[in-house]
Amino acid sequence: MISLKDKLSHLTFRQACKLLGPQGDRLIRSGGKYDIDIYEQVVLQRDLFQLNLGEARVTIRLDPAKHQRLNIQCSQCNNFCEHMGAAFSLILEEKLSLGLSAPPPERVPMESLSEKELVQRAFEERAERAQKEKMRLKSMDKDVLWTDYIVTNNSSGKCYRVALRGWERGESFCSCPDYRKNTLGTCKHILYALDKVGKRFNKSVKKTPCRIKDICVYLNYGETLELRLLIPEGLDSQIKKLLKPFREKSIEDVRDLIDRIGKIENLGFPVTIYPDAEEYINEVLYRERVKNKVKEIRKDPKNHPLRKTLLKTELLPYQLDGIAFAVGAGRAVIADDMGLGKTVQGIGVAKLLSQDADISKVLVICPASLKSQWRLEIKRFSNRSCQLVIGSAKERADQYDSSCFFTICNYEQVLRDVLSIEKVKWDLIILDEGQRIKNWEAKTSRMVKALKSPFALVLSGTPLENRLDDLYSVVEFIDDRRLGPAFRFFNTYRVIDERGKLLGYKNLDVLRKKLKPVLLRRTRKMVLKELPPRTTEIMRIPPTDEQFEIHNGHKRIVRTIINKKYLTEMDILRLQKALLMCRMSANSTFLVDKQPPGFSTKLGELDDLLGQLIAEEDRKIILFSEWTTMLNLIEPLLEMRQLKYVRLDGSVPQKKRQGLMHQFQKDPNCKLFVTTNAGSTGLNLQAANTVINVDLPWNPAVLEQRISRVHRMGQKRPVQVFIMVTEDTLEESLLGTLAAKHEWLWQCLIRMPRLLMLIFPAGWRS
Repeated sequence: MISLKDKLSHLTFRQACKLLGPQGDRLIRSGGKYDIDIYEQVVLQRDLFQLNLGEARVTIRLDPAKHQRLNIQCSQCNNFCEHMGAAFSLILEEKLSLGLSAPPPERVPMESLSEKELVQRAFEERAERAQKEKMRLKSMDKDVLWTDYIVTNNSSGKCYRVALRGWERGESFCSCPDYRKNTLGTCKHILYALDKVGKRFNKSVKKTPCRIKDICVYLNYGETLELRLLIPEGLDSQIKKLLKPFREKSIEDVRDLIDRIGKIENLGFPVTIYPDAEEYINEVLYRERVKNKVKEIRKDPKNHPLRKTLLKTELLPYQLDGIAFAVGAGRAVIADDMGLGKTVQGIGVAKLLSQDADISKVLVICPASLKSQWRLEIKRFSNRSCQLVIGSAKERADQYDSSCFFTICNYEQVLRDVLSIEKVKWDLIILDEGQRIKNWEAKTSRMVKALKSPFALVLSGTPLENRLDDLYSVVEFIDDRRLGPAFRFFNTYRVIDERGKLLGYKNLDVLRKKLKPVLLRRTRKMVLKELPPRTTEIMRIPPTDEQFEIHNGHKRIVRTIINKKYLTEMDILRLQKALLMCRMSANSTFLVDKQPPGFSTKLGELDDLLGQLIAEEDRKIILFSEWTTMLNLIEPLLEMRQLKYVRLDGSVPQKKRQGLMHQFQKDPNCKLFVTTNAGSTGLNLQAANTVINVDLPWNPAVLEQRISRVHRMGQKRPVQVFIMVTEDTLEESLLGTLAAKHEWLWQCLIRMPRLLMLIFPAGWRS
């Protein structure tokens, strides 16, 4: 008897569409926006498939009453829906991960193959897929062999244009990404099309070479990218003379080509320029146009007038240099150390491109926790309009297509909104925390890298050279041919043992040379003289729903009390407790209700921050929190990362504190000093150059005391301060108000309730 697993293993895209009715195709495509954890959200048994999407649960079973047809149900919807589409999209894409198909046979690791063997294997893999995968072929002219075709993959539903021009590799063209970057001169779509037309036409037709009818400018995607011409026979002598310098050659002088095309068209002969060739020509012309300006800026960024006029702040010389580098490259990666101002460089790149390339639509993709920060810095440093993408799916679709200069969304929204994003013609796409696409096979990475724009910028605070796999994925977004196809990249740069285990890397000098035109990395040590003595970065972090619920419950108590004309002593006690609960919930729900595991977005962001900082060679960090319980929650993060640290809180005797300080200062492997406010006075910790405030103290003087443990007389290095603030909570209100008041303000509050109005905005009072 056939099982559900058997049925799903043979499920095709067309069958899945049919099961979901007339809108099946659309539902499966839109269902693909969900980022699904197979291990956490999927149950697959012999006779049951279940997908838990949080908002809905999709169940698939075999229906014995209908000849074992698939019966699909959604707990949320009565009709066919996107949730069902998500289930089928997952099944079709992840059959191997779900155990619905057999893994491929083990092969010799590509790193141990010769160049000839490597190319042969890559070709055979594509030929195998051309044979096994279900595809459809549609000819633009059924009576002609050498013409354009549309190849559609039945599993994914994606369509590509194939131009057949001959039987040999390199003669035909496909619009798919693999053809563009694999350097093989073919792909599975071309091989499939050649196989099909080979059976359709007779021998004499197949032996007839392709006859060029029109003059065409095209890109040749060989081992090097070349601009070339297709030239028909029987042209006028004057036309032949104009085209002679380009016959069977790579075209280097683009301006000369354009001049000659103009003359040819004036003589009445049309010239076809394929879209990818036009894009390439525009890139070359742009780089030529800005070359001198970029060179002038980078020659002396310290004294260039743009340092003071480009944005509403005076840029540091290395920041203007980074902006000029990215504008000159057109598509670039800035991989500076944390705290060197990558956001302001991203804003500066957009501003300079608006002057030099007339761009008007910029998409910023960043982690959800950084969206508000981007909006604040755009308003602070530029006069450009800005749209934060929030709300329902329909509202978000309209926001992408707004008239704003900057549009800011997060990585998760790209998965859900990819169809809306693709409809907009973006001039520049900026990826912040670009290491989020480091897994080059992940769905989010594939979606992001499929987005199109003439200009692109990746900002990454993580040293990318630590893992070449990550580097390859990030650079692929900028230039998918820069590092070559994956099979050749890993063969060239990785060293493995006989079992395929990674031992290390090779040919790194060659790699650095390839990356130099598109990747700029500055460490703090490299720009030390240009850095101000102290910089402060405020990290605004959205709370979880659970944090927000607890916070708002205590906020209502605060609102009731501060609206009273007079406060009793009991009112003051209740007020102090409610305010304390608001502050604690901004850190973690566990601080308030002691219910494990607790909900906290701060812990996740702190983990990411520490990962980036510790990767830098010269980082020494002091981490402050008001509460020992919060330090207890932080310690497991440090232990998971195997970080050596010391901890100081009120329970540590005075006589032991000097030893902890000495260990932190003298031990190069001890990079973290974790403390409550017990460490904010009486300690000299100039070995550190970074201060992380996990939360804000009531008294601004305490915040300064914390920082002064590091930023004090004798400190020879610039100090970087991070302040973590949970959005839409009391903590954010304190940041904007209490921190600006005098030290005596809080002492007055219990005697003068009206002063509370100085702290709490209208939302807290009404």
